[in-house]
This record gives sequence, structure tokens and C-alpha cells, in this order.
Amino acid sequence: MSFSLTSPPLARALADRNYSEPTPVQSAVLEDRARGRDLLVSSQTGSGKTIAYGLAIGETLLGSAEKLGPAAEPLALIIAPTRELALQVQRELAWLYAQTGARVISCVGGMDPRREAMLLDEGAHIVVGTPGRLRDHIERRRLDVSALKAVVLDEADEMLDLGFRDDLEFILKTTPEGRRSLLFSATFPKAIVQLAQSYQRDALRIEVEAARSGHADIAYKAVRVYPKEAELAVVNLLRFHDAPVALVFCNTRNAVRHLEAILLERGFAAVALSGELGQNERNAALQALRDGRARVCVATDVAARGIDLPGLDLVIHAELPNDSEVMQHRSGRTGRAGKKGTSVLLVPQSRRRKAERLLMEGRVEAEWIGPPTADEIRALDQERMLADPMLSGEIGEDDAKMIDALMAGREAREIAAALVRLYRARLPAGEEAGDPGFGHDERRPVRANEDYAAKRRPFGAGREEGEAGERPRKQAGPRGDTVWFRLDIGRKQGADPRQLLPMLCRRGRITRDEVGAIRIFDRETKVEIDADIADRFYEAAKVPDRDKITIEPAEAAERRPAKAFGDKPDRPAAPRKSWDSTEAAGEGAPRKRFPSKDGGDREQRGEDRKPYRPAGAPPRDDSRPRREDGKPAGGFKKPFASKGKPFAGRPERQDGGRPAGGGKPFGKGKPRRG
Repeated sequence: MSFSLTSPPLARALADRNYSEPTPVQSAVLEDRARGRDLLVSSQTGSGKTIAYGLAIGETLLGSAEKLGPAAEPLALIIAPTRELALQVQRELAWLYAQTGARVISCVGGMDPRREAMLLDEGAHIVVGTPGRLRDHIERRRLDVSALKAVVLDEADEMLDLGFRDDLEFILKTTPEGRRSLLFSATFPKAIVQLAQSYQRDALRIEVEAARSGHADIAYKAVRVYPKEAELAVVNLLRFHDAPVALVFCNTRNAVRHLEAILLERGFAAVALSGELGQNERNAALQALRDGRARVCVATDVAARGIDLPGLDLVIHAELPNDSEVMQHRSGRTGRAGKKGTSVLLVPQSRRRKAERLLMEGRVEAEWIGPPTADEIRALDQERMLADPMLSGEIGEDDAKMIDALMAGREAREIAAALVRLYRARLPAGEEAGDPGFGHDERRPVRANEDYAAKRRPFGAGREEGEAGERPRKQAGPRGDTVWFRLDIGRKQGADPRQLLPMLCRRGRITRDEVGAIRIFDRETKVEIDADIADRFYEAAKVPDRDKITIEPAEAAERRPAKAFGDKPDRPAAPRKSWDSTEAAGEGAPRKRFPSKDGGDREQRGEDRKPYRPAGAPPRDDSRPRREDGKPAGGFKKPFASKGKPFAGRPERQDGGRPAGGGKPFGKGKPRRG
């Protein structure tokens, strides 16, 4: 099937771009029943809908003419939810209408409104913008919509979700009644249907069948990860797929900043996109991706809405989206215009049910796998190096002299080793990310068993303390002989184990399991490396790097782990403390004397002395019957005796009860009732 167009300029523009077969949504809007009518179209992201409504309004704007007239009041208005999508639509329509002489301008938030006002004064055929900025220009009478022939709402459901309903209704009310309206949305919620009924006339409803079964050109993969190893899995996925451009989605701005810093630390050319960035920063990041200066973009959902990047083959959901529509919008950044793409969801065990629900609601099937291993990445590196075009290029005259010089002084194996080192130096190192398996007997990380064994050790065994109370980080290894290395950065320079560990792994080409204790001092840091790979680590780490940290072997020091409690010798019991100081001082030693209240000294009371009694106290009554052990019989309780002063002036009753006539009269002298 080919494009059936009545406008030759648009047909030639498509042919120049090698557009030969229309997508389903493009074929639907070009049918005879859709010509000249209002349209309500349901189409997924990446299905070619920008070209679809560009072709649909072509006949309305051009008719049978080859060229458009001089630019004056706009003839078409395209409304998009985000700045990036609006700018992308402007670029697409610019080349599509290039041979018609159309002037396409954009009006989006974050850009200079005065410059946009100047462009509007100069005249335009098509205006593309965001709802808030377009409403502002209309209210300030900078944008005249009286001559509009067509209005397009791109991703209308997203605009309603972002709270642009009032702006959309204001814009649609100001447009002429006879204009044509095209509403494109991924789904048809109730709010979209109400908006269409209010501002469209006899609209033709089109639902593209491909939208019901998800993206046919996108391969979904669900990768099982441990919760604390999601970042490692992202690193391995980027290394494994080696996509020209990859997009990594996070749910929050903080997560975007954190993941971007990790990828930059490991040597990836990464940029970030989030709502906190200004428009110039976002444009610079997107331009770096288009120019090839960056290959990884870490973004939030809103910032990445509508992004179309050439060569985007891989989308990674570092954090699961909230619903299936967001998942499809994210995944729709790849697999566009008939190209193949891959969408990867990172799924911890606690989020497995949510991932299954998202896939079921999105009506897509995913392959459940574990994260790529370091061995698999190294095997792919070997294949890619052997297939590198640099190995099969022609030899120039200048190159021949250098080749002869190298071959004269070194063996072929040494030259090949240098080539391998240079090739790997430009690649980030793979990480050791395990596969939890979700209850299946599949590959598990070694350190999981080692952590369990470490917990079974006696308390204090194998534990060391660094200087100034610095504890080495908790880890499973290394075990056996180790070698210490010194770094010329310390606590005063802001050294942090969380930053030093990935730097050591990257520069030394090792894994974090081969790094032992990290001791941070004031002006230096000492790191423990497994002795088996110490030489290889030093050869790679001594090469100067962008972090400008010097790594060199430390002075040899014997590692002396703390002993377990069971290995320590028995200590003699501490002497029993007693009031009698002669027990510790020895027999016949003089007793210690203590100051008394009257200023004199008194001896410490020992076990052979009688209890202390104040001077002048009456003799103790010992007439009570006693038991064989000398203690009074019947316990120590004395018979009850009333305390305090007797009631003065009150005659006692003869029966020993309360005083006769005691107390005040009832009611304080008032006569009693009754």
C-alpha cells in the first residue's frame, strides 16, 4: 500500500525521506470517509501520528494549490503537552511542508516570549505550541486565531492529565466555528469523549488496531534483580546492548540525578532530563544525544514525553511506571517508524506482581531473564573488537612507518595486548549483578552465600577497625592474602567510600567483591585488594585518569584480624570488693580511716564490727524472744503505734474510739435541715 495523496508537494517530501509505506494510522486518516471531517483518533506513541495529521490537514490548507500564500494569520494550530514534543512536531512539519513555502513556528514555555511575538507579527502558516503559552499569546492579542482552518490536539489525554483542560477549552472557544478539529489520544477516557462532544462536529472515531496489541516492533524483557543491585543491572544492560542511544527512566528527579552520577562515574557519556532543568539545558542535552556526544539519557516521564531521538534502540525502566499507559509511552520512544527496539523492565521480587499487572494491562508479553553477567559482556566485547572496522582499514604511508617501528622493537603478542588494553580502556567495566530467580534454581550470586557464612562467624571474628573509629564497609570478601594500596585523597578532601568504590572498580578493571576494607584517614585512604589480582589492578589503576587520584602500593603491613571470643585466653577473675579493705591489702594491714561528721576520723566498718549506733542513743531492747540463729522471733515488724500529736483539748472516749465531740459542727454553724 502506498500514500494516496492529492497534494503533490507533500508526496514529493515523503519520497525524499524514503517514506513508501504508510503506517496504519496514516492510512486511516487518508481514507475517503475521513477527508474534511473532524477526527477523534486513538493511536499509540511512535505510530507516525505527527505525519498522519500533517497529511490530514494538508488538503484543508492547500486544496489543489502547489504553494501557500504569503504568511499572515495562522491557518493551522497544533497543541502539544510538552515543550520537547512541540519542538519535535515543528521540525517534522517543517520538512513535510518545505516545498509548499509554509512557515512553521513554535510557541512554548521556557523560551523568550518577546521573540515569539516578533515571529507572530511577521506571519506564520502553522503554529505549534503548548497550551499555557498559546493562551498567553491569545490573551495578549499577539496570536490571531480568526483565520484558522484546522486545530490539532496531540496527545490530548496527556494534556488533561497535566491539568491543561481550562487552557484547552479557552483556546477552542476562541477559534472559528467552521474550523476543522483533529484530536489524537492514546486512549479514550471519559474526559476525552466529553471534550470531543463539546468542541467537535460529527467527528469520525478511528481506533487503530495496532494500538490494542501494544507495539509490535518492541521486544519487552523483564529482568529479575536484587533491590540493591538495580543500578548494577542498568550498567550491565547498557554494556550488553551497546545501543547508539539509550533512554533510562526514573520516577523522581532525585533518582535521575543519582543514576546520572553513577553512570558518569563509570565512564558513560550520559545526560539528564528532568523538570528542574531550564529549557536551554534541556535543549543542550537533547542536542548532545543527536550529535553523538552523549549516548545515555536519564529522564523522568514528563521530561521525556514526546522525545524522538534517531538511533534510540533501548529503553530501560529503572523504576517501574505507575500504570500501563505510562509504560507504553516510555517504551514508545523506541521502535518508531517501523524500526525495532527493546524495552527492559527491572523487577525486584517485591514488585513482581506489579510488573505482571502492567504487562497484562498493556497486552504485551515479556521475556523473563536475569541481568547480563560480566562474562557475557566480556565475550561480546571480544566479538565487537574483532569486528571493529579499525582492524580492516587501509594502511597509510604515515601509519606504515609507525607499524614498522612497532614491529621492530616488540613482538606481535605485546602489540596485540596493547591494542586490547586500549580497546577496553574506552569501555566501562561490567558489574557483578545476580539473578534472584524468584524461587527457581537458577544462577545466584556467590556473595549471597558468603554473606550468610559471614553472619555465622563468632561476634568480632575477622573484623577490623580503622583509624579514628572508621569501620571497614561490610562485605563478603576478599578472603586470604591481600595487598594494601594508598590513595592520595582523604577525609579533608571529601573522600567517601560510596564514590571511591566505583572509581576503584572502573580504574582497576575489577569487581567490588575483590575490594576489601576501605580506611579513610585525614589526608590519605588505604584500600585492601585481593592478592591474586593486585598486579593487574595496579597496572590498570596507575594510568592517569580524569579524577586525578594517584593509586600506589602502600607499605607492607601484616593483616591481623581480631580474634574471636573463643580464641582468647582465660583471664583471672577480678578480686571481690568488700567493705573491709584488709582483704585486698593483705593480713595485718592497717584499716583505712574515713572522716566523720564531727571532724574526726572513723574506721571503715568491717564484717566483725557491730552495727553503728549514734552516741547517746538508748540501749537496744533485746528482751524479745529470739530464734536459734539469734534473730528476733516473729519477724522484724513492730506493733502498730499511732504517730503524731494527740488531739489536744478533746476528751477521749472510754471505749478507745474517736474523741468525744471531735470535729466541727456540720455545716459550719448552719442549722441542719429536717
